[in-house]
Amino acid sequence: MLRALLLAVTLGAPATAQTVIGCDGWQGSAQNIVEPWDQHTRQFANGEVRVALLDTIEPAAGAFYLLVLSPPYDELGGRTCAVVAEGEGGIGFAGLDFQRLEAAYDPAQGLTLRLPAQRFAPATGGIDPAILAVTINQATGAIMPVYEIP
Repeated sequence: MLRALLLAVTLGAPATAQTVIGCDGWQGSAQNIVEPWDQHTRQFANGEVRVALLDTIEPAAGAFYLLVLSPPYDELGGRTCAVVAEGEGGIGFAGLDFQRLEAAYDPAQGLTLRLPAQRFAPATGGIDPAILAVTINQATGAIMPVYEIP
């Protein structure tokens, strides 16, 4: 995995983000939505897709997550709920610049959100920058996060 990540960085290709987890874990709790809510939540696709910045406070180098609510709807009318995390085991990002979040729509792939992210680098103890791109397919419910290395 480390070799694939290094190769992706070297070639300038996207590197896969670690994980998408369900909202039933501690990371997806509504108490983690960064306040003020109106500045840290956005909606797209006529309100069908909603995203929010989450901050779990700890661990400090991995406390930020992106909450995604999107179609398809379940049998009770609820949207799919997912949390985009950086590390295995549900560890978050060292930072996400929600104010710089941009969106683009491609009918063949879905809605893609991009925002600057900071990732903890265990080898150096520092922080590495990246662009987190999250593609949301409302028809299938697939949520595909990848890093676009700047």
